[in-house]
Amino acid sequence: MLSDIHAFLGTATPQAWIEAAVQNQDILLLDHRNCEYKAASNAINLMAKYQDKDALVMAMARLAREELAHHEQVMKFIKRRGVALRPLTASRYAAGLRKLVRRQEPGMITDILVISAFIEARSCERFGAVAPHLDEELGKFYSGLLKSEMRHYQGYLKLAHLYGDATDIARRIEAIRPVEQALVAEPDNEFRFHSGPPA
Repeated sequence: MLSDIHAFLGTATPQAWIEAAVQNQDILLLDHRNCEYKAASNAINLMAKYQDKDALVMAMARLAREELAHHEQVMKFIKRRGVALRPLTASRYAAGLRKLVRRQEPGMITDILVISAFIEARSCERFGAVAPHLDEELGKFYSGLLKSEMRHYQGYLKLAHLYGDATDIARRIEAIRPVEQALVAEPDNEFRFHSGPPA
């Protein structure tokens, strides 16, 4: 299942990040919750921005519902494990990718959809990387998310090709990939779901 994801991303999550995730499972869960909420928000924002694109609106409505369902599932883990709810600062990952979005259409919609595909693909790859190192309950949950994250990644790319030019999409993927790789490889002072390895 992950071979396509690995080929798209081009790099694997650093082992040091996996070790930090195992040692900081409370933060892992809290930031995972935040990621699910942000993914739903992204889908809703796209629905609002591109109301004239029927296929996108319908796909984003389904995706938003699914991301919010995942948010609820993570919340159940947080409550069962007695993790105290608290705000977390965002990692530099998503903001670093969004800096690449072109400001004019049709480049803008292409970049938003391709970057969303990268975020979903990296999430999928990280679930797969960390799941074997977690306890049975949490590991099973994260392994179970692989199919949905894979579907979201594929869905964003499909929409990009529906509304954009294939040559431009391929060129943008090649431009965005090294930036995404650097964001997950460079050390970070704070552990987050999409952070780099600990500094």
